[in-house]
Amino acid sequence: MSNQVKIKETIKPFKKKIFVSSDKSISIRCLLLSSIALGKSKIYNLLQSEDVIDTIKALKKVGVNFVSKKNYLEVSGVGINGFKIKKNTTINAGNSGTLARCFLGLCAGSKNKFKMIGDKSLSKRDFLRVIEPLNLFGVKIKSKNNLLPIEVTGTDMLRPINFNENKGSAQVKTCVILSALNTRGITKIKAKKSRNHTEQMLKFLDYPIKVKKNKIYDLIEVEGSHQIKPFKYKVPGDISSASFFIVLTLLSKNSELLIKNININPTRIGILKILKKMNANIKINNKRNYNGELIGDIKVKSTKKFNSINCKSQLNSSAIDEFLLIFLVASKSKGVSIFRNLDELNKKESPRLNVAINFLKMIGIKVSRKNNNIKIFGNPQLILKNTYHVKNFLKDHRVFMMSVVAALTLGGKFWKINDKDAIKTSFPNFLNILKNIGAKIS
Repeated sequence: MSNQVKIKETIKPFKKKIFVSSDKSISIRCLLLSSIALGKSKIYNLLQSEDVIDTIKALKKVGVNFVSKKNYLEVSGVGINGFKIKKNTTINAGNSGTLARCFLGLCAGSKNKFKMIGDKSLSKRDFLRVIEPLNLFGVKIKSKNNLLPIEVTGTDMLRPINFNENKGSAQVKTCVILSALNTRGITKIKAKKSRNHTEQMLKFLDYPIKVKKNKIYDLIEVEGSHQIKPFKYKVPGDISSASFFIVLTLLSKNSELLIKNININPTRIGILKILKKMNANIKINNKRNYNGELIGDIKVKSTKKFNSINCKSQLNSSAIDEFLLIFLVASKSKGVSIFRNLDELNKKESPRLNVAINFLKMIGIKVSRKNNNIKIFGNPQLILKNTYHVKNFLKDHRVFMMSVVAALTLGGKFWKINDKDAIKTSFPNFLNILKNIGAKIS
């Protein structure tokens, strides 16, 4: 069976209501925290993707038991410092940077050595960002050039640390927080703004964590050595998955879409703020709070004219996984859009900034780059007429899905897009939802 999709025509006008996949970040954090809770937790609406399945496999290897029930997954937590790591244990994180980096923090208090590996893409990503704070805690790590595979030896004498997280990486921040749970004392983190699901979940669980919010940084204090109580949690829809359908609708003709039950946590909705500044027709209805997370329904309508944007870099962390789609809208905008300080984009599943620039040039959009800053020269009359083949993007799921959205909205004689299996990491039913709203994909 071919591992590519073929698209020959744009999507016809549609008016639909959809649900997208469950939030991947929250799904993984639910599994990690329930694994160290003392007792049985119930997770409803857990994302069924490769990254989440790899998380379950990793936790099973350290002694956590799972039972699939009709409507939920039951997790039998082993408590703080309760993992049983056997000799010569190897944890395979697959494609998931969230699993790999956060799991290291979770196991920081376990004395037995284990090995962490990942797939080809993950093995090219930087781990120094978590190795440095883990070393401060007292964890010993062996690696070559700060890349996977790595050998990890934790300690039951972890010391609390003061740490400055200045990359805006939620994975690094979560790694430090999870390590801090194993310490005796208070760990203090000065963290550049990033998604805050870990902090929100610990607050929901009444764990002693304090967060003082400033404009650019959060000051976080975590008191270690407290047990986590078991919990019930229903995972909301993923804003990152919803974003592909938001942009599909904006760029399609005479179309309207209602996307239900989406996590609209303020640290995740940079794409909505940016697109609204570009004149996108987006509204959020039915807002409500669920265990510290803000949930809502997103209503999107086709937009005929987009403004260019001089995007503030303060929005980068809250839109880091959606910039490929934002660039696509910028390509149809009037004027020149400017984006700055995008170095973190090249540290994702693929070097996404490089991939995005090559993609935009392939479809005829002028792009200039200076270091990690780019200018996109929009063309509101952009209609594609050539044949396009998207390949060699390290099986990055977001590159694949963005390419499909481009093919369904911008035209072109014929598109071939490789590596459709990439969507299994985060959004396995992406193509099925597209077909249900009218997309013709083979």
